[in-house]
Amino acid sequence: MRLVVFLPALAYHQNGCLEIILEKAVVFNIMRYGVHDGPGIRTTVFFKGCPMSCKWCHNPEGIDPKPQAVFDPKKCIKCGHCEKRSVGDCPTGARETIGYEISVGELMAEIKKDLPFYEQSGGGVTFSGGEPLCQAEFLLVALAGCGEEHISTAIDTSGYCDTGALLKAAETAGYFLYDIKFIDSGKHEKYCGVPNGLVLENLERLADTKAKILIRIPVIPAINDDMQEMTAIYNFICGLKTIQAVHLLPYHNIHTEKYKKIGKQYGLAEISGDESLNMNAIKELFAAGFSVKVGG
Repeated sequence: MRLVVFLPALAYHQNGCLEIILEKAVVFNIMRYGVHDGPGIRTTVFFKGCPMSCKWCHNPEGIDPKPQAVFDPKKCIKCGHCEKRSVGDCPTGARETIGYEISVGELMAEIKKDLPFYEQSGGGVTFSGGEPLCQAEFLLVALAGCGEEHISTAIDTSGYCDTGALLKAAETAGYFLYDIKFIDSGKHEKYCGVPNGLVLENLERLADTKAKILIRIPVIPAINDDMQEMTAIYNFICGLKTIQAVHLLPYHNIHTEKYKKIGKQYGLAEISGDESLNMNAIKELFAAGFSVKVGG
């Protein structure tokens, strides 16, 4: 992945990520005072665009790379205002646009508002999404900007991204939150939309750098919570360097309203929001080799 000039157009690599990007990135949220996206108090920047389509995705509004108009019928009072005004003028917020463009300068101005919290807590900025490495050139410039301000950075990634961009980011970002869903590539393609060869290869390459890695595993009942799949994940990551810890993420389905809002159907409607019955056994499995936390 190589960028020569900024162009006002979007082009996509075969892995679904941006090869040429806008001078301004497209993000859908900047969340402050987070404590679950890396060490200390953090500002999390959510980029739009993801090459995966995980059936349990908690941020489905981050999959589409472009700003998207959405409608929440629960908020609509049928006032007719939207027939005369723009989407952003809806008095109840029933109609809104998710995602907006932001320049590096504008983003850095937002990030620097929280400098005192980073300094006091050992926190920093986490770039998440969507998949932040889908807008890799912008991300690399933002990482450099944070480096100039001595702000700690982390990247929350699916690993399904350009390898060169990932390794380039690892030269600046000191911390990665790396998602692993399956070792079985067929199951990964069935439930996430793509095979996982690139995900596993990129994790091996990343583990050979100096970047610290936190593995995050969503534990989905009846999907990947069987001990055979979890043992395969454990055996794979046991041979890798620089892995700091493993976080097991319990499944919940409280985000299903987001799907209705963006006009999509939730892919795991048949699964209850209860935590996996195997969670304790899975925790014991990973605790044999790693520091483990449930949640986070």
